[in-house]
Amino acid sequence: MKEHVLITGGSRGIGAAAVRAFAEAGYRVSFLYLRSRDAAAALAAETGACGLCCDAADSDAVARAAASLPPVDVLVNNAGISHVGLISQISPEEWDRLFAVNVKSVYNSVRAVLPAMLQRQAGCIINVASMWGQAGASCEAAYSATKGAVIALTQALARELGPSGIRVNAVSPGMIDTDMNAHLSPADKAALAADTPLERIGRPEEVAEAMLYLARASFVTGQILPVNGGYL
Repeated sequence: MKEHVLITGGSRGIGAAAVRAFAEAGYRVSFLYLRSRDAAAALAAETGACGLCCDAADSDAVARAAASLPPVDVLVNNAGISHVGLISQISPEEWDRLFAVNVKSVYNSVRAVLPAMLQRQAGCIINVASMWGQAGASCEAAYSATKGAVIALTQALARELGPSGIRVNAVSPGMIDTDMNAHLSPADKAALAADTPLERIGRPEEVAEAMLYLARASFVTGQILPVNGGYL
């Protein structure tokens, strides 16, 4: 029977690339999305994946979505949002929403799929961090803080769940060509590419390839895999 992967934030960008990559690799794929209904429908038609409309920051909604699906062998926590601005300019509501989507969603999804993984004594969890969670980005303090939390959570869960046969790792993308970075000017993108040893920004498909590696790497856990072209 095909292994089943659940990907949060799967309708666009890195998430959509992951849906395509896992489907092409022979996995049974389900994904969650919130607003991009047309993109989700097109992706499901293209790949045969099952798309469910669900706010990954809503613990009850995630629990219901997971209960409607087959047991999950591989969980990819990709749902995320960003905020650009000085720390003095982000409102408490915006701060809370960033942590809800970027951090609480990881807790929600892990909590939803963990009982079946524990019963089988097997499973793989892949979280999406960011190089800014490792180095910090000026004018992205809140986003950097959420991704730092994802890194710490990944490493803690690897220690906690390893004895149960469950591996937990993260990919840590650098500058990737997605809608999240659409606010950057061509000059900003060129400067970031120039500071990257590979002298370009990355593609969502390259992050998805790293996810596939972690899904298959049976003796790898607790690792933060950089996908940043050498920027860090």
